[in-house]
Amino acid sequence: MSPSDCGPVVVTGGSRGIGAATVERLAAAGRPVAFSYASSDVAAQTLCERVVQAGGRAVACKADTSDEAAVNELFETCIVRFGPPTGVFINAGITGPACRLTELDPFNLRRVLEVNVVGSFLAAQAAVRAMSETGGGSIVLMSSRAARLGGANEWVHYAASKGAVDSLCVGLAREAGPAGIRVNAVAPGLIDTAIHAAAGRGERLDETVSAVPLGRIGTAGEVASTVAWLLSDESGYVSGTIIDVGGGR
Repeated sequence: MSPSDCGPVVVTGGSRGIGAATVERLAAAGRPVAFSYASSDVAAQTLCERVVQAGGRAVACKADTSDEAAVNELFETCIVRFGPPTGVFINAGITGPACRLTELDPFNLRRVLEVNVVGSFLAAQAAVRAMSETGGGSIVLMSSRAARLGGANEWVHYAASKGAVDSLCVGLAREAGPAGIRVNAVAPGLIDTAIHAAAGRGERLDETVSAVPLGRIGTAGEVASTVAWLLSDESGYVSGTIIDVGGGR
């Protein structure tokens, strides 16, 4: 196993859903993880306990990832506890409320853009700075199939924010490649997490599963496995790529 395959990883938005599944997947593979979370101390602590009980290492940092100081503190925590990160999963994001564009409150629009776009850029900046000093690494961004599907009648604002993430992926891969830093993104489709219910659309998965060619909803673990591969040397010549994890939809 190469040093990068067992090196520390920073995960933003790591206490629930795909983030939590990725933290557990990486820790089980022997990689220490520093992850951020937005609100639930209980969820973060419970995840850390599960990781430790399974023989892994993890530390949680409560942070608003749209805040530059909070992002820098997360990376500093990783460096102090485990060493400089060789992998970063920029996962933190929100959908905002499900609504048509004409019904979208400007406050909610700004908040989605702050977390999903500004937060991703801030974490990417911190990742490139850390990895440039240690010979490179791998960054994985959280996109969404919504970026290309558009989110009509539900989440045009969310889809647009993920379109920005796609552009960040392609541009940063070209910019950071000479420093040995790979940049990719995963674009999940319909995945069984609590994000739908949190946006007031708990019934959404049941309503849309018929549109998935594979005939089922995906799992957080399936996305986590893709992220773990992109963070490993097994994907060493993959950069600037957005991988759909959407069952063919």
